[in-house]
Parts: sequence; C-alpha cells; structure tokens
Amino acid sequence: MHSPNALAREARALAVLGLPLIGGHLAQIAMHITDTVMLGWYSVEALAAVVLGATAFFVLFIVGSGFAWAVMPMVAAANASGADTEVRRATRMALWLSLAFGAAVMPALWFAGPLLRALGQDAGLAEAAQAYLRIAGWGIFPALVVMVLKSFLAALERTAVVFWATVAGAGLNALLNWVLIFGNWGAPELGITGAAIATLATQVLTLAICGLYAAAHPALGRYALFVRFWRPDWGAFGAVFRLGWPIGLTSLAESGLFAASALMMGWIGTRELAAHGIALEIVSAIFMVHLGLSNAATVRAGQAHGVGDRAMLRLVALTGLGLVLGIALLTVALFLAAPGPLIGLFLDPADPARPEILAIGASLLAVAALFQLADAGQVMALGLLRGVQDTRVPMIHASVSYWLVGIPASYLLGFTLGWGGPGIWAGLALGLALAFGLLSLRFWRGPWRAVPLPA
Repeated sequence: MHSPNALAREARALAVLGLPLIGGHLAQIAMHITDTVMLGWYSVEALAAVVLGATAFFVLFIVGSGFAWAVMPMVAAANASGADTEVRRATRMALWLSLAFGAAVMPALWFAGPLLRALGQDAGLAEAAQAYLRIAGWGIFPALVVMVLKSFLAALERTAVVFWATVAGAGLNALLNWVLIFGNWGAPELGITGAAIATLATQVLTLAICGLYAAAHPALGRYALFVRFWRPDWGAFGAVFRLGWPIGLTSLAESGLFAASALMMGWIGTRELAAHGIALEIVSAIFMVHLGLSNAATVRAGQAHGVGDRAMLRLVALTGLGLVLGIALLTVALFLAAPGPLIGLFLDPADPARPEILAIGASLLAVAALFQLADAGQVMALGLLRGVQDTRVPMIHASVSYWLVGIPASYLLGFTLGWGGPGIWAGLALGLALAFGLLSLRFWRGPWRAVPLPA
C-alpha cells in the first residue's frame, strides 16, 4: 500500500507534467471546435461536409501518430537511464517513419470523394469534403512531424513549449477562419476552402515553433536531433516501427469506432450528422483532459520502467486512474445538467434547424454521460501500458472491443432496434466499457509483474 503522502506527491508530479499537455490538447481541440462553430454559423451543409473531411483526416493522422506515441516511452526510459544516443535514435527514426506514412496516405486524402460516396455518403457532401481535404490534407506532413516533436519534448518533461506552440496555432486558426470563411477584412468569402487554408497554415506554424525549439534550445543541443538527419539508423527504425504500429492500429480501432458512428449518423440525415459532430467536439474536449494525464502517466511509467522501479510504476497507475475517474464523475454531472447550453454554443441562433439539432445533440450527450468513466479509464490504461512498452496485446483488446463489439452494437441499437442516434452512441459506450475492462486487466496482470524490469 502507498501512503497518502506518496499518492499526493505523485498526483502533483502528474499534474505538473500533465497540465501543459492537457492545455496543449485542449488548444488542439479548440481548433476543431473553432472550425465547427464557425462553419455551423456559416451553414449546416458546410459543417456536415467538414465533419466528414476532418473525420477522414483524423483517422489517417491517428494511425500515423503511432510512431510519435512510441517515442514517448522510449525517450522517457532512455533519458531516465542516461542514454542520450538512444533518445536521438528513436526520435529521428520516428520522424522518418511519420514522413513516409504521410506520403503513403496522401492519395487517399486527395481522392476522398469517391471513397466517401462508396461508404454511402451524400454525393454533394462527399465532393465538398474532398475539396476541403485537397488543401487541408497536405497538413498530414507537418501534423505528424509535430506529434513526434511533442512526444520527444514531453518525454524530456519540456511540456510548456508544447502548450504555447499549440496555443499560438489555435489563435492563428481562429483568426484565419474568421477572415477566410466569412470574407472579413476584405478577404474573399471562401467557406470550406477558407477553413482548409486556416487549418494548413496552423499546422505549419506549430511545426516551425516546435522544430526551432528542438533544434536551437541549448539544453537540447546534446541530442543533436537534426544533425545528419538524412543518415538511416535501421536498428532504431525497426524498434520504433515495432512499438509504433500496434499503437497506430490501436488508435485506429478507437478512432474508427467514432468514424463509423459518423458514417452511420450520415445515413440518418444531415442534421443528425451535424448534431453528432457538435456533441463529439464537446466529448472530445473532455477527453483531452484524460489524454493529457494519460500522456503524463506514460512518461512517468516509462521512467519507472527504464530504471526498474516497480513500486513507482504501481504508484503512477493508482494515482493516474484516480485522477481521471474523478474528473469523469464531474463530467457526467455536466452532461446531464446542461446539455442544451453546451450544444447551443455551436449554432447560429437564427438557424431554422437549431431546435432540431439541439434536441438531437442533447440526447447524444445524455448517452455520452454513460461512458465517461469507461472512456477515462481505458485511455489511462493505454497510457500505462505504453509506458512499459506493451503495445501488441492492447491492440488486440482494443480491436475486439471497438470493432467486434462497439460498431456492431451501434448498428444493432441504432438501426435494427430503431433507436437512431442515441442507439449508435449507446454502442460506443459498450465498446469503451469492454476496452476499459480488458486493458485494465492487462496492465495489472501483465508479464512485467513476474519478470524483472530492466535495470
């Protein structure tokens, strides 16, 4: 058992490391919320199209981010044991892998229209989503590189720059959206195209800030991150790939669950899809808090793993789970008490579709309240498992939970039983609950309990 003082100290350590990451994640989601709010004011059709396009982008981005997520525990463990060369090797090859992944998926972003039509989406919405992605899709390159740099910096406990870079990007995104979507300050009214330009410019700015900091900060000079960047290191390349691809597929399983729900909402109607997009933005904003703490737990667990401190590993796990589950209980109360005002923030008061979208969105948030504990617990369990560099079995658990249970349950409840949008979201809740159970069991009963951790 750990003393209350030990738990309090670990909670402070997680908070100090996690709060800038939470702020960075919230600033990141603020960009998507800004897009949703401004496009919702512009037109419901524009909002629905960008929901489709942004969902497609996010699914591919989150798969490619697996190599960036792999950097965090690898760098944390290497840094804890004083292996500066291993820090550089892992980070540099993660950059290589991320750029290669971006090149591989760019054609899918460019030709998104036919793919979306084949998935049953309205032809007009699919073409509008493709137009958005033919500009915003180029952001896959800077976005993935930024993810690697953020993981590198977070693992070295330099999270403040991650926060401020993301805040700067969010500010630029809001300004360019306001100017280019609506045609303010004498700019042309570009609608969806304006939102795409703003998104791409934001990603480039964030890359410039993080890249310059990683290359020029005196305290990071010993890692020589970009010196002879062109030279391959196939050993590190393989190590990052082996750890990263299961993380990417795990993230795909979860993001694919929500992407499939967006597709199913699109089958019901445009207003249902718009309400789904708004409700999902709200849920995602709360999820960013849990994700930031999960990232902090990954770093802390990685440090414990790197020096073989099993007691610290257990302390990190207990404290991290307690923090996210406490926050989840507060979220349940918020979603049940004030769904209407939350949804209404995203809609033009004069929009004739507002009352219907408000009603649909409020029903979705009521269901979302049911899965807050499960969502918080499963992302913390994943963070802890990544800290001990266990990614393959969690990938299987996540795939079973989200794809073999969550998606079929969403279809069954939403369409076969006729529950509509709330039924689709109830299926999400079932998938997340199963993932929480399986991933928690994996961490607490995993092989590192019997096998000594590396010294």
